[in-house]
Amino acid sequence: MLLSQALNLAFKGYLTLQNTLQNDFELSGIAPLESATATQISYIDQDKYLNKLIDSQAGAVLIRPNLLDKVPSHIQPLEVENPHLAFALLSALFVRDGFDIKPSLESHTQIHPSAHIASNVSLGENVSIGADSILMPGVVIGENVSIGAHCKIYPNVVIYRDTLIGNRVNIHAGSIIGCDGFGYAHTKEGKHIKIEHNGRVVIEDDVEIGANNAIDRAVFGETLIKQGAKIDNLVQIGHNCVVGEHTLLVSQVGLAGSTTTGRNVVMGGQAGTGGHVHIGDFVQVAGRGAVGKNLPPHTKWGGHPLMELNEWMKFYVSLRRMLKKHS
Repeated sequence: MLLSQALNLAFKGYLTLQNTLQNDFELSGIAPLESATATQISYIDQDKYLNKLIDSQAGAVLIRPNLLDKVPSHIQPLEVENPHLAFALLSALFVRDGFDIKPSLESHTQIHPSAHIASNVSLGENVSIGADSILMPGVVIGENVSIGAHCKIYPNVVIYRDTLIGNRVNIHAGSIIGCDGFGYAHTKEGKHIKIEHNGRVVIEDDVEIGANNAIDRAVFGETLIKQGAKIDNLVQIGHNCVVGEHTLLVSQVGLAGSTTTGRNVVMGGQAGTGGHVHIGDFVQVAGRGAVGKNLPPHTKWGGHPLMELNEWMKFYVSLRRMLKKHS
């Protein structure tokens, strides 16, 4: 599809391109600035990402009028009042579902002979399953999924397309791996336009994922669960998150999109993060701690608003004394 056709189709009724299209080309997709090619569109609507424009190889970039002069000459500017909304509208042109399920295993030649697969497991195209892995009843696997050796996928787990799973990974009943992230752009009228997530989830070796988890696939790139991480039941991990090596996430932890952690992080029950924060190596966050900022390595935190743990404990004791005094 030509760029001009894609813009007309996606923007109809929502946005207008405010400058003249200089160079029409065959559009292959949308991508972040750092990985986009000359046949792809990217977008930028915040000053803090402008430094990525210089080295980007994108064919065109969606950008606000006030940032137009920041676009280097090798990238074609697409001037729109709301680049985030424009990106969401264009993402719908490139969505893939990835659940072309086949009823039998006969065509799936990448399944190791020692793998144990229940009779009512559903498999998509181009699925790879390693030696001695077990897929229990009711498991649904989308296309282009790879599962390593000695894995256990418990009943009613759903694994969406393009997911990569390493060796010795356990995923307990009811968990959903690779579902869409919670991402929307908003019109002036208050409508919510879905951002299609075309990335994937990668789970490295020796990870355990509890029951009824939801791990969202990335908008671009990967949501990554690194080696040895252990995740309790009822945990939500948003799109583009990175969970570091040997991290422990206790029940009902919630990581907002693009949260990253270092290695051996521990987050207590019902702790959560805002988006785009980094938690350093060996950090501990007490239960119900609300992380809204980057946390340095080898520190302990708790509370809401978040405080260093010793400070939080002293504050809590003082608060109880004050409440008891005035009761």
